[in-house]
Amino acid sequence: MNPTLVAAGIVVVLVGTEAFFTVLEVLNLRHQEATVAAERDWVVEELGIDDPEEALAYERVQTGVSALRSWLGLAAVLAVLFTGIFVDAVAVVEGLGLSTFQEGLVSVAGAVVAIQLWSIPFDLVETFVVEEVFGFNNQTLGLWVRDTLVGTLVGLVFVVPLAGAVLWFVGNVPVWPAAAWALLVAFTIAFTVIKPRVIDPLFNDFSPIEEGELRAAVDEVFDRAGYQTDEVYEMDASRRSSHSNAYFTGFGPAKRVVLFDTLVESIEPEELQGVLAHELAHWREGHIWKFVVLSAVQFAVIFAALGVLVETPALYAAVGTPQLPYVGLGVGLLVVGPVTRLTSPVQNYFSLAYEREADAYAVEVVGGEEMAGALAQLTADNLSTPFPHPWYETFHYDHPPVPERIRRVRELDPEVEQEATGEGLDAAGAD
Repeated sequence: MNPTLVAAGIVVVLVGTEAFFTVLEVLNLRHQEATVAAERDWVVEELGIDDPEEALAYERVQTGVSALRSWLGLAAVLAVLFTGIFVDAVAVVEGLGLSTFQEGLVSVAGAVVAIQLWSIPFDLVETFVVEEVFGFNNQTLGLWVRDTLVGTLVGLVFVVPLAGAVLWFVGNVPVWPAAAWALLVAFTIAFTVIKPRVIDPLFNDFSPIEEGELRAAVDEVFDRAGYQTDEVYEMDASRRSSHSNAYFTGFGPAKRVVLFDTLVESIEPEELQGVLAHELAHWREGHIWKFVVLSAVQFAVIFAALGVLVETPALYAAVGTPQLPYVGLGVGLLVVGPVTRLTSPVQNYFSLAYEREADAYAVEVVGGEEMAGALAQLTADNLSTPFPHPWYETFHYDHPPVPERIRRVRELDPEVEQEATGEGLDAAGAD
């Protein structure tokens, strides 16, 4: 295989994938602007977004900063790979007098730190310019620095040993992709248990919901659903941002429902019950386990591809390095990355089904109007534009668009009459 053609193929795959997603972003912006203009009254009256133009501006700025970050990052990767920088870096690591396995660990640690350093200016702009201008940022520079340092350390603690194990498999296990796959699946399960109890508290405080109106609302939802649990927490999200959200995470004793304090402050108790019922459905329907299965399938595809790439001499010749396992894995991941992005609709398909199941259960427990109100409040709190372009939605949305969700929860509740704005919802949700 011609190394020059392999190098050209890597460039085409990386640049072509990025160009494809940039086109989707442009289409999405144009579609959002046109649809928000056509559905302005619905956005104001139903979602409570007083200034839809501000939401569009937020979308434009976020999209622009994200695209700039992606393209500059891609340019940096290609420059490192094909201008001799990568060759020199590998030579420096080889000159340390370490074993190949130790060289791999040093390379992985260096990559983690380099990626974090590269992200710093973009994170600063996003936090202290974009989020600040649109009134979302509550984070001090000191807290941001602390988060960055802690995040880097957490990355090193988990990524380096995990990558080291995979590197060891490459040199010592005949069918190493299968061993690496099993390790990643086991790690995914373990991490889902560890994260809520060990990692998340490094960044936020989690307070159990105490007695009072909020606790009564929580208990009422769980009573209706026939569940009993104390694993419902309020998180101090407001230390960093005024965005609001809620999520379900964990397995077994580590499973918990987390409500942002910003959500608790902005939403009515009945609507909050809708959010809780939705999160409870993920628990009830075993969606976390189903996502683990989906991840296992994705890992199998990735490691099957890496198993071939690591044994391909032309891959190393294309970047001008010796045939070292850690080089093959690193370059191989760059090649496989676009494939995972382009196949995202497959995982999104299942996620969309799970979210619709969760919405349906929320309607069953608390009612359609309460769930519709919760969805509208979350959209307004986060200044979200609710009308994605169909292609953009296919590749990026793991939740149905808000207009579709609002229409559907009302349709599922026989007691809720469709309002006069239903035609607007039908048009918006047809995407």
